[in-house]
Amino acid sequence: MLERLNEAMDHIERRLADRIEVAELARIALTSEYHLRRMFSALAGMPLSEYIRRRRLTVAGAEVLAGERTLLDVAVRYGYASGEAFARAFRAVHGIGPGEARRTGAALRSQPRMSFRLVVEGTSSMRYRIVEKETFCVVGRKARVPLVHEGMNPAIAAFVRSIDKETVERIKRLSDQEPEGIVQVSDDLAESRAEGTELDYYHGVVSSAAVPEDMDALPVAAGAWAVFESSGAFPQALQYLWRDVFTEWFPSNPYRSRPGPEILRTRLTPDGAHAEAQLWIPVERTEV
Repeated sequence: MLERLNEAMDHIERRLADRIEVAELARIALTSEYHLRRMFSALAGMPLSEYIRRRRLTVAGAEVLAGERTLLDVAVRYGYASGEAFARAFRAVHGIGPGEARRTGAALRSQPRMSFRLVVEGTSSMRYRIVEKETFCVVGRKARVPLVHEGMNPAIAAFVRSIDKETVERIKRLSDQEPEGIVQVSDDLAESRAEGTELDYYHGVVSSAAVPEDMDALPVAAGAWAVFESSGAFPQALQYLWRDVFTEWFPSNPYRSRPGPEILRTRLTPDGAHAEAQLWIPVERTEV
C-alpha cells in the first residue's frame, strides 16, 4: 500500500503545473477517494488538498524568485485565475506577496516533497489476553499529576521517590491477585488525553484485603480486561505500547474501552534501561 501511495505522490510532483484529480490519485493508490483522503491526513498530519497547495506554491516561489516569467504567467501556470488570487495564496504560505518577494529576494517557506515508508518502533509484536476479574481495590498512595506522552514523567518520578521504603514494603504485602506486586495505575484521565492534562496516579497493588487507614484506595468494578505484554527500552517501549493499543488494537478487534483505571505492571532491569511490562485496560465486547 505504501508503494502505491508513493506512486501517487510522484504523480502529484509531475502534475503540479496542471490540474490534479483526486480520483486519479486514488486510482494510482488502488483505493477510494474517501479512504485516500483519510489515510493521507492520518499519515501526513494535513489534508491532501493542503499538501498539494503548499507544494504548488513552493515550486511557484522558486519561479517567482528566478524572475524568468512574469508574475501573471507564474500565477496562470500554477492554476490561479488572476494575479490577485495568486498573491493571496502566495502570501498565505510564504508570509509575503510575490512582487515584494521578487524585488527583495526574500526568504520563502518550503513544503518538502513527501514520501512514505514503514518505520517499526517499540515492540516487535503485541501479545494480549482477555481476563475476567471480580471487584477489587487498588491500594497504595495517590497523587494528581500531569500527563506526559514521551520520556520520563517528572511528577510521577518525584512522587514515587517521596514514598519511603517501609511504606512500599507494606503496600507490596497487600498484593493478593493478578497483576501481582507494585503497579502503576492511571485513573480519571481527560477524554482528550492531551499532553499536560491531569490524571490520578496510584502507586499501589491490586488487592481484596482490608485497606489500611493511612492508604489511598480506588474501588474497581468487576468486568473484562485486555492484558497486553511488552518488553523493550524504558520508558519508550511502554509509551509505544499505550499508543499502539489505542491506535492499532482497538480499531482491529471487537472490543471497546469501558470506564475504569489503566493498570501498568513494570519490571525493570538493574540498570533501569529495559522493562518487561503488562498493561491492563478495562474493556467490553462490541456487537459484531
